[in-house]
Amino acid sequence: MPVSTLAVLLDGLPGRPNALLANLDLHPDLTQETGRVVSQSLMAQALNIALLAALLERAPTAAAYMQDLRLAGGRLTFDHGAMRTVDLGRMGDLPRGETAFTRILRPLGYVLAAEYPLTALRMTGRAYAHAERPEHIPQFFVSELHVDRFSETFQDAAVRITGASRDPLVSADLRRLDRMAEERRLSLDDASALLPRLAACFGRNHPTPRLSDYETVRGESAEMAWIATEGNAFNHATDRVASLAEVTQLQRAKDRPLKAKVEVSKSGRVRQTAFLADQVRREFHDEHGVVIERVVPGSFFEFIERDRLPDGQALDLSFDSGNAQGIFKMTEAAA
Repeated sequence: MPVSTLAVLLDGLPGRPNALLANLDLHPDLTQETGRVVSQSLMAQALNIALLAALLERAPTAAAYMQDLRLAGGRLTFDHGAMRTVDLGRMGDLPRGETAFTRILRPLGYVLAAEYPLTALRMTGRAYAHAERPEHIPQFFVSELHVDRFSETFQDAAVRITGASRDPLVSADLRRLDRMAEERRLSLDDASALLPRLAACFGRNHPTPRLSDYETVRGESAEMAWIATEGNAFNHATDRVASLAEVTQLQRAKDRPLKAKVEVSKSGRVRQTAFLADQVRREFHDEHGVVIERVVPGSFFEFIERDRLPDGQALDLSFDSGNAQGIFKMTEAAA
């Protein structure tokens, strides 16, 4: 049988994302494409799988959960990935805040689904859903931290952390994104060249931070401290499960570090919980410019159960500000 276009796109990317294909619940139209044309939907799915593979390399607890699924012959329904951005004009070569990522998501067929105030965190969250297959292609939950709502000391440290950010995208990449937006497809060659460049945007694209700046921002925002070491990587990825109660019972039996509380949306239709963030070693510069290491919270993995809307026609794909702020504490709790 011919190799699928999706497999060709993912071949050779870091984290071996091709190895995940057998254990992901994917729309058959996306897995059966074999031509040399890449649609918006296919490109969006490929990017999500590449970013999931990268998270599994950073988060051992998530990788262990995925290995359980693999051994049991189960499949992960990738609901959404979440990332954090900084609403700051001085971001080096990067556009400010979520603009650095809407320039990627919109050409891939994503539309703004809803906006969520994360008031306690001084952030705004925005959900981007795929226009063509919102239930089958993962959403992006993009949160933006509003630096101007913090102290001047915090703001100065944030500028020092992010002010020399580099942009992984070059003019050729932006032209390809423009073409994808206009024509809703790319050639396989162009898509293969573009995909790793897009994936590179979801990482830390600023220099090694100073430990003093890290401690300054951590005093006011665990989220900004996380961005200082992890950048715009997936903060977490999420499996959409049929029974959250069954999953949590099984994970607790395996003695995995699971959030004690299940977050329930105001509607009652969306329920979420998560593993605590895995601890990772990251480099900093001390006051003399010497590189030192510290253990900090990294990424984590989440579980979500969604009911259908009252009319029964579609899943409730919404988020909830309270749920989101509760889930964000996974990195704070591990700090």
